[in-house]
Amino acid sequence: QVQLAESGGGLVQAGGSMRLSCAASLRTFSGYTMGWFRQAPGKERELVTYIGGSTYYADSVKGRFTISKDDAKNTVFLQMNSLKPEDTAVYYCAACADSSCRLIARWGQGTQVTVSS
Repeated sequence: QVQLAESGGGLVQAGGSMRLSCAASLRTFSGYTMGWFRQAPGKERELVTYIGGSTYYADSVKGRFTISKDDAKNTVFLQMNSLKPEDTAVYYCAACADSSCRLIARWGQGTQVTVSS
């Protein structure tokens, strides 16, 4: 069964950095587009970034967040710099069923990121 396990969340001050990791038990990990989504309290879950045949970033994180993928370790990373209080959310890793993460094959359990002002 496909499983995704996020790690690396926590509390950070505004302007700080944090790195999230997502380890995947996917037999063909290298063939998947992998994404990160986030959901803030009272808001809908939104796509932050994905990496596969192409790389996408939401405008709100462009220039501050970097997604990377290590196929040898079946792991996808999200490096978050210059964090803002509005980045506070539960961050979810996703194995995408298509090339742009409009369809999700599997969600991780989520990890809380809190940015204090």
